[in-house]
Amino acid sequence: MNSDSKYISLILIHVVIGFLIYALKPLSKFYFFTALIFFVGSVVVAHKSKKTTAIMNACAYFIGAEVFFRMTKGGMSYEASKYLVIFFVVLGMVYKGISDRGYPYFVYLILLVPSIVIASLDLNIDANFRTNLAFVLSGPVCLGLAALFFFERKVKHKDIVNMLAYMSMPIVTMTTYLMVFNPSVKETIKNTASNYVSSGGFGPNQVSTILGLGVFVFTVRLLIKSPTIFLKLFNSFFLVLIAYRAIITFSRGGVLAAIITIVAFVVIFYAKALPRVKTKIIGSVLVLFMAMIASWFISSSNTLGLIDKRYANQDSLGREKADFTTGRVELVFNELDGFIENPFFGIGASNTKYNREGKEVVTHNELTRLLSEHGVFGIFILLILIFTPLSYRSENRKNVFFYAFLAFWFATINHSAMRIAAPAFFYALALLDIEYEKHPIRRKRLVAKR
Repeated sequence: MNSDSKYISLILIHVVIGFLIYALKPLSKFYFFTALIFFVGSVVVAHKSKKTTAIMNACAYFIGAEVFFRMTKGGMSYEASKYLVIFFVVLGMVYKGISDRGYPYFVYLILLVPSIVIASLDLNIDANFRTNLAFVLSGPVCLGLAALFFFERKVKHKDIVNMLAYMSMPIVTMTTYLMVFNPSVKETIKNTASNYVSSGGFGPNQVSTILGLGVFVFTVRLLIKSPTIFLKLFNSFFLVLIAYRAIITFSRGGVLAAIITIVAFVVIFYAKALPRVKTKIIGSVLVLFMAMIASWFISSSNTLGLIDKRYANQDSLGREKADFTTGRVELVFNELDGFIENPFFGIGASNTKYNREGKEVVTHNELTRLLSEHGVFGIFILLILIFTPLSYRSENRKNVFFYAFLAFWFATINHSAMRIAAPAFFYALALLDIEYEKHPIRRKRLVAKR
C-alpha cells in the first residue's frame, strides 16, 4: 500500500469512527485510550532519529481530537489534550534534549509563576483553586514547554505534511459526528447567534476553531499532496464539508482565523516556489477558491440566508448590530482596567473572570488576559512570544509554514484565548528548522568519440 492509499484508508476509517461514536457514545472513551496507547507506543519504540516526528504526530493527533473528546466526554479530563501535549514534549526532552538557544522560553515559564502566588492570596472564596489555575495556565505552560522542545528542532518538509495528515483524521471524525448529530440545519437555525446544535451540543467557538484548522490542513493537502485528479477531488470534498460545518456554527472566529492562516501560507508558498511549480499552485488555488465558494453557497442555502446576515453583522431581521465583536470589546476594556489598577503584579491567574462586576465571564483574548492577570510580567511575556520567533526567522527563512503557523496562533488567541491546545502547538511549530529534500541532478553521460 503506497502512502496515498494509506492516507485515503485512514481518512475513511475515521469517517466510520464518527458514525460509530454517534451510535454508541461510550465508544469515545475507547477511541481515546486506543489512540493514547498507540501514540505512546509509537513514541517509545521509535528510533532516536524518528523520535521528533513520532512526538509531533502524537501531539498533532490529540490537537485535532481535543474538542471532539470534550464534546463526547471521551477524554480523561477536560484539559486532557493539553496535558498530553505537555507529556509528549517532556518525553521528547528526555530522549532528545533541548536547544541551548531556547532560554527565552525558560524565562517565559518563570514569568508565569508570580500570577499563581497573587491568585493564591486573592482568590474568590467560591472558586476551585486547582481547577481555575489548570484552565487558565495549562495553555500557556503547554506553549512554553512545546516551544522549548521544538525550538531549532530539525525535521523534514514531508514530516510536516504527514503531521498535518495525522491532525486531519480526528477532525474528519468530528465532522462526520456533526453531520449525523445535526443533519438538517434549517430546523435548528432560528437566528444569527452562535448555534450549539449545529456545533454538536458543544461550544461553537471551540468547534469553529478546530474545523477552521481542518480547513487549513486540507488546503495544505490540496496544494502540496494531491498529485492526481482523484486526490484533488477527495481532499476538496472534505475541505468543502469541513468548511460548511465551520460556517454553520455561526461562530466567526474559527472561520476568519482559517482564512488568515490560509492566505499567509499560500502567499509564502507561492513566493518560494520554483517558476515551473507556480503554474500548478495557481491551478490548485483555483480549485481551493471554487471549494470555498461552494461551501459558502451551501451554507447560505441551508441557513436560509441567515449566515450572510451573521457575517454582515445583522440580526435575523436584517438590522445591523451595535457590536460586531458580540461583547468582546467590553471584556478587553475590563481586562485593561485590571492592568491599570494592578500594573505590577496583575490581579492573579484565573481572577479575570471574577473581576467583571460579579459576572462570571471567561476571557476571549489572551493578550489582554496576560496584561490583566500578570501585570508588567505580562508585557515581558508578550515581548518574548512575539520577538523570539521573529528573531529566529531573521536567520532561518526555510520554514514555508512559519507565517501560517504564527498567524493561526495570533488569530486564535485573539478570539478564543488559550481554551484549546492548538494555538500553543502551532506557535511551537513555527520554531522548527525544516529541511527540504534535494532532488538528485541527472547529468547526461558523455561518451568519448573514437
